[in-house]
Amino acid sequence: MAHILIIEDAENLAEIICQELHKNGHTALHTLSGEEGLDYLYTHEADLVILDWTLPGMDGLAVLREIQKFTEIPVLMLTARTDELDKILGLELGAEDYMTKPFSMRELLTRINVILRRAVKSQANHNNDLPKTEIEWKTLLLDCTQHQVWVAKQVVSLSPTEFDLLELFLRHPGRVFNRSYLMETIWEQSYLPGDRSIDNAILRLRKKINPLGDAIESVWGIGYRFNHG
Repeated sequence: MAHILIIEDAENLAEIICQELHKNGHTALHTLSGEEGLDYLYTHEADLVILDWTLPGMDGLAVLREIQKFTEIPVLMLTARTDELDKILGLELGAEDYMTKPFSMRELLTRINVILRRAVKSQANHNNDLPKTEIEWKTLLLDCTQHQVWVAKQVVSLSPTEFDLLELFLRHPGRVFNRSYLMETIWEQSYLPGDRSIDNAILRLRKKINPLGDAIESVWGIGYRFNHG
């Protein structure tokens, strides 16, 4: 069971989402503005935030930026925007996932469950008591126990998905990973042709570990590989 905060100014939609979450064993609370949502997060814990892009006053992207400053709670963004560049912008700023309105409750619940599973896996890796495991490559250092990454001794903030992708590539240099394998291993769901989740996540990862990101190479028609160099 997870506690989920919904920041959505469409009250009817927020109530429907709350009801569906309650039916599936979660607890949920909703606020109608970004400011109210942030006030709640400053003093309360949540396992996931469902955040609308278009909000009165402080918009969703501004709220997302503020959330990133003080917590690692995963954020699922909702929006009526259909432009792919908007989606990429939200993901690059740290959103864990993105859904375009209108959407089915079934798909929303599936995406929520996937995000929560990743978060639990990430926390388990962070908290385990195994001896410290580190992977070093050039100026990059990945610490599996602390779940942190440094490039040129500077901390790089990665989402759980981006961290898992980077660890997978570093552990298997030169191996080509097709999109189906990456989707099933990292996202824990089946790959659907045309789904850009993998490509967008790798785009974000490349930018965040720049200038080393070019080592993650596209293999045309198949997927990606890490060129250890």
